[in-house]
Amino acid sequence: MAFSNLEKAMALVIGLDIARPGTSRAAAKQAVRIIGRSGMVLAPRAAAATTGLAAANPITAGVGLGLGALQTDPGQQLLDMAAERGRSDRVRFEQALTDLTMKTAPAVRKKQKSVFNKAVSAGMKAAKASTSYGKKGVINDSKKAFKAVTKEASRIKKGGKLASKGIKRKIGLAIKKVFK
Repeated sequence: MAFSNLEKAMALVIGLDIARPGTSRAAAKQAVRIIGRSGMVLAPRAAAATTGLAAANPITAGVGLGLGALQTDPGQQLLDMAAERGRSDRVRFEQALTDLTMKTAPAVRKKQKSVFNKAVSAGMKAAKASTSYGKKGVINDSKKAFKAVTKEASRIKKGGKLASKGIKRKIGLAIKKVFK
């Protein structure tokens, strides 16, 4: 099984050249065990690698140093003070937000339905109650029913007469009640 790029890079950091042809996984494990026993070889290589990594990645080095500093007692006190300040700022923000909305937000009124829309609603209820556009309680062709209802509502609003019979009369009677 071949070594991954990450394994090759880690081995180079500790001083092993496993990229060479003929290096097996078993040989690499044995070399790591030997290096682990003698920490003398590892320390200078690790120090050199750390310095090189810090120079290559200053942001990562800064994060590492910051995390190390925060693990001390003064660092923990600093974190506690920051948490308390954040908590008090959130409370003040919520209070300011509620004060602002309570004073400046106008009361929202529900939009009033026009008389014509009330008449159309009454006409649609009458159409739904009849069997003209489907069985009772169901409208199969809603566009056709709406067209008939709005035309009838418009005609009656202008002062037209009721139809003498049929569904138009039923719709007209329902609409006429609204326009009174």
